[in-house]
Amino acid sequence: MNPFGRLALHTWTLDTTPLAAALDAAREGGFDAVELRRTDFKRCYEKGMSNGAVLDLVRAAGMPVCTLGCEYGWLFATGEESERLFADLEVTCDNAVALDCPLIMCAPGEQSGPVSAAIENLKRGADIIGERGLKVAIEFNSQHAVINGIAPLREILNGAGRKNAGMLLDAYHMERCGAGGRGFEGVAPEEIGAFQYSDAPPAPVADGVKRPVDRLPPGKGVVRWIEVFGLLKEKGFDGYLSYEAPNPAQWERPPVEVCREAVTAHARAPCHGVTTPAKRRPRQLGRGPAFQASGYREVP
Repeated sequence: MNPFGRLALHTWTLDTTPLAAALDAAREGGFDAVELRRTDFKRCYEKGMSNGAVLDLVRAAGMPVCTLGCEYGWLFATGEESERLFADLEVTCDNAVALDCPLIMCAPGEQSGPVSAAIENLKRGADIIGERGLKVAIEFNSQHAVINGIAPLREILNGAGRKNAGMLLDAYHMERCGAGGRGFEGVAPEEIGAFQYSDAPPAPVADGVKRPVDRLPPGKGVVRWIEVFGLLKEKGFDGYLSYEAPNPAQWERPPVEVCREAVTAHARAPCHGVTTPAKRRPRQLGRGPAFQASGYREVP
């Protein structure tokens, strides 16, 4: 079993930073891995890079890719748009295999519709993903019209009945939908396929905002981190904790600074009871072997 608390950088956190620089920042800032988006690939295509060249760029960075995001929308899309999105999903899956990445993630996107449609589309999507030996984690979005909490997400996953499909739990969205702290206690360990985190400010999400970018480093908002990470650890979760904290204020800062701040914030209280070391080592703050050598220790 992998140690609890390995950290991955979700590239939306550094949205305005080119992919190569974001990968370097993640490594220099102390993350153990990265979670990449389909958007990262498409922005590289727009600059004239081939798909193979993007894969080479990612490999050259030397950072494990724990998760690949696909283009959202296929859970509810119909007709030609549905076919386009499923074809694009196949490309994402092939890229995941090429990068030794075991997991695809998908969120609802802007589309919505009946739960029955999402169930049927998830069957098809999970089968495409499973053909490559991969798993898929579906995220709920607290601001989505349909998949906005644990219960509707579970209904869709159970309805699809695909063993390679699980929940992606996000601490920000759990806080926003009323399942913060130990609010996911009823989720079985085997249901959890992935975990993302960032803090949530006390102010509510503005009306009409479907993809909030007001996310904060741990300890700067209202998320009860000791409860969240304590419960996650109790459930035996040994996947990466993916830091997804899009915020325009952070995009204005040097990306390495943002990464170091995030890793340090995670390693300090109030996150799962970690004490402050005698000396800080910014590049060794992940939870992999480098973290173990950093001088941090967990409170029993």
